Amino acid sequence: MEGRLWVTFFHSLSILEGEQEPMTTNAQSTGAEAYRWNLDCFYQGVDDPKIDADLKAYEAAAIAFRAAYKGNLHAKLGSAIKDYAELDALSNKVAVYLFLRLSTNTKDDAAESKMAIAQNELSRIGGEELTFFALEIIALSDDAITTQAASDTTVRTHLPWIERIRRDKPHVFDEAIESALSKRSPYGPGAWSEFHDKFESLLRFTWEDQERTLTDMLHLLTEDGDPERRAQILKTINDGFKGTWAEYCAQALYVTAGAKSIEDRERHYGHPMAAANSANDIPDATVEALHAAVREVGAPLAQRYYRLKTELLGLPRLRWSDRNAKLRFEDASLVPFEEARRITVDSFRKFSPTLAGIVEGFFQNGRVDAPGVPNRRGGAFNYSIMLPGQVPETFVFMNYQGSARDVATLAHECGHGAHGILAAQAQGALMLHAPMAYAETASIFGERMAFEYLKADLETKGDKKSLMALVISAIDDMMNTVVRQISFSEFERRLHAAGGRKLSVAELNAIWCDVTTQFYGPDGETFVYNDMDLMWTYIGHFHRPFYVYSYAFAKLFVDGIYSCKDTFGEKFEPMYLEILRAGGTKSAKELVAPLGLDPENPAFWADGIRSSFVPLIELAERLAAELGLRKA
Repeated sequence: MEGRLWVTFFHSLSILEGEQEPMTTNAQSTGAEAYRWNLDCFYQGVDDPKIDADLKAYEAAAIAFRAAYKGNLHAKLGSAIKDYAELDALSNKVAVYLFLRLSTNTKDDAAESKMAIAQNELSRIGGEELTFFALEIIALSDDAITTQAASDTTVRTHLPWIERIRRDKPHVFDEAIESALSKRSPYGPGAWSEFHDKFESLLRFTWEDQERTLTDMLHLLTEDGDPERRAQILKTINDGFKGTWAEYCAQALYVTAGAKSIEDRERHYGHPMAAANSANDIPDATVEALHAAVREVGAPLAQRYYRLKTELLGLPRLRWSDRNAKLRFEDASLVPFEEARRITVDSFRKFSPTLAGIVEGFFQNGRVDAPGVPNRRGGAFNYSIMLPGQVPETFVFMNYQGSARDVATLAHECGHGAHGILAAQAQGALMLHAPMAYAETASIFGERMAFEYLKADLETKGDKKSLMALVISAIDDMMNTVVRQISFSEFERRLHAAGGRKLSVAELNAIWCDVTTQFYGPDGETFVYNDMDLMWTYIGHFHRPFYVYSYAFAKLFVDGIYSCKDTFGEKFEPMYLEILRAGGTKSAKELVAPLGLDPENPAFWADGIRSSFVPLIELAERLAAELGLRKA
């Protein structure tokens, strides 16, 4: 089962898809071409014989691990955890390297073939030799754990990790079944997700007599200043999704939802979101409060904002293709990558020299791969891991094209990277990753730092037009991160509520459109919903069920944390760094308790939306009036 202890690879991936600004193959040079990964800490290439040697070493070590510890965890839990951490690091070394290589070139057949072989081998070895480990930890008596924790530092340090594994006790099968599931994992819904990414990267659309990628088209949709052309761009995208692509996506979601429905039932989860909420260490009631707050408080504020944006764009009403459009006077000039790097590092430094030093190292040490060139994986991501010898590493992936949103995305991914390094140093391989819902904390905080840095600079210069453009861009991103992602989550809830029944493309289209109008208003009121019914097909996160709400959770969680900045003054930076260092050792509630916050209180979410949405919307409204951009 994905996300469990015995699936040891690809669990730390954080790819920004869907509503994050997609990148493209811009012919203009941004300077990002100079930033490519140095992967020598892994291997010298896909054909490096050390890859096969490490797979063999992993198998030998896993066999030895089973022989040494099966039936003996009541006395040897500490040494078992240490050895397991090295096994985890070795498996990550192989799997992550191949994933990173394939991300830079999705047409690299050698890397793809090698990755399939590695996945199969790692799943087989893990299933046969390591499945017992989590099950035996679950079966241990409380006394056995308490006794070892009292005398063994490793056990004591890893108690949060042990407790999370033991929380799964009502939902696990016996070893034979778990082993079989682990060995079959490369052929499950995850395989559809991998193919989705590859297939999507190969989609082509004809625009202005040129063949374009999907990311080209999505970039144009945001950047083009002509509303009629934007409408045609969206129609070209939506029409291009019809037929084979849409049918494939419907089938992939059927497999994903159907398999999950069966497994949830057999593992005795009470509802489709239960497994994700448990993995996130978030009570069901808190997740429901988040969704309710966004529907009831966030959605009306979103509609208020888009009515303002209608005026700012000088349109009678917005079409769906206008939602992320830039303002008429917004500077569309290319931001060189070096400038984006400077803004990112300087904004981090203004808040925390510690974070700035970590982030600067990414650029200096070949841990950033940035150019928007053909055949790359879409979007952006960060991957933080621990390599053998407990060496922390992080890798930032971009498709940088020089837009203002690209700058925000760079800050976002560098935030992830800093989080990964700090947590790895403090917690080690097995506890460095925070649950999905607050793994986004540092990344969104990074965006917030970049925004505040630029905002302060423009306010000092008195440049109201540029400030207006910055604020509108920030609100667009906020709406996409909170309102849009919860609308995605509602789409997922409807999909999985079907209980594994196969939904046709037409049925999925209807759900998509219905959910969209729930959050953005009836057709013709705020938006005209033309040519958008198939846009669900390119949201790759739907193949990782109930991941998307983590973006909204993290955004509002971060806004709550950031609101304490002035209250705590100089004490805030070290308090925030401790939140990052905690990795996966604390729940969301435990992380922010020192700040006096409680995310389990439903008012936290509604108040968070008001405190983050309203000031920016009011600032945009005031600037619009001062610039004479609103109707009298």
